[in-house]
Amino acid sequence: MLPMPTSTAPAPRPTYVPSELVHKHRASEVLLTSWRPTAPDAFTVTAHWPTDHRFYAVRHALHDPLLLSETIRQVFPLLSHAAYDVPFGHHLLWDYYEYSLTRDALHAEHLPAALDLHVTCLEAVRRGTRVTALTLRIDAVRGGLPLATAHTRFTVQSPAIYRRLRAEHGERRLMPELPLPSPVPPSRLGRTSCQDVVLSPTEAPHRWQLRVDNRHPILFDHPLDHVPGMLLLEAARQASQDMCQQQPMVAVAMDNRFSRYVELDTPCHVEAQPLSDDSLGRTRVGIVMRQDGAEHYSATVTLEAAPVARPTPPLTGRPGLSPSMRCDH
Repeated sequence: MLPMPTSTAPAPRPTYVPSELVHKHRASEVLLTSWRPTAPDAFTVTAHWPTDHRFYAVRHALHDPLLLSETIRQVFPLLSHAAYDVPFGHHLLWDYYEYSLTRDALHAEHLPAALDLHVTCLEAVRRGTRVTALTLRIDAVRGGLPLATAHTRFTVQSPAIYRRLRAEHGERRLMPELPLPSPVPPSRLGRTSCQDVVLSPTEAPHRWQLRVDNRHPILFDHPLDHVPGMLLLEAARQASQDMCQQQPMVAVAMDNRFSRYVELDTPCHVEAQPLSDDSLGRTRVGIVMRQDGAEHYSATVTLEAAPVARPTPPLTGRPGLSPSMRCDH
């Protein structure tokens, strides 16, 4: 049973780690507040979740599950630089990332905004003295309740190696050469703004074009020469939601595999197919993203129905378009 909220004075604003340690340009997007080693290759990282985030908003009284993923993503550079002496300017590339969370531990009202992430480095690959890959297990706790378990592996590439790998694409303009396609209606995807929609409809069922807006203030916090991993996770989540006939769903688990960079200047298509339910009877959707005929990313998304919302009084006043339908193309 979740604890009942108590009436207390507003908590002071937490102090966050420096933005460069988590590879963010906007200090307001930093979620991590501290870190400390607890044993060799083991750490506790603390974070603080906002309730008014512009992109990872609270819905159905729950924090966005991808807020957890962004929190974990920030752990990578933090520990790479602070604990494993990876120089700034090196690139961190996702290999795989999987998480499983408890839906009710996302509750935004009954649990504190602070959380602890207990991180164990299962493997640190080195070339000489330099770390080239890290494999991590993360156990997240909120208010004393288990929130999630995650496993991930990412590689670390020096600027010289990255330039060599990205020779064809890294020298191109950072602005995408493709026009921004029309969005799927946001209400179908659990979104309220067209700006936050990362899928465009196609004529084929269960198939979309990836919609990449590199002006997005959150997904493109800083210029990139490829589509960021968090945008791919968001696309997989949105495609899975669109498969569920507008029933609000929570992505309680994801298993993500990153095969190749998704490029900015070539159409990428997102395909979804229903999978058999998991052992708990939860809905599962398989996602594949292809570019130029090759698979670049795949995921299995496990969904659980969102809590039933409390009834709200009908809106009054002059009728008009809902915010979700005000789209500029």
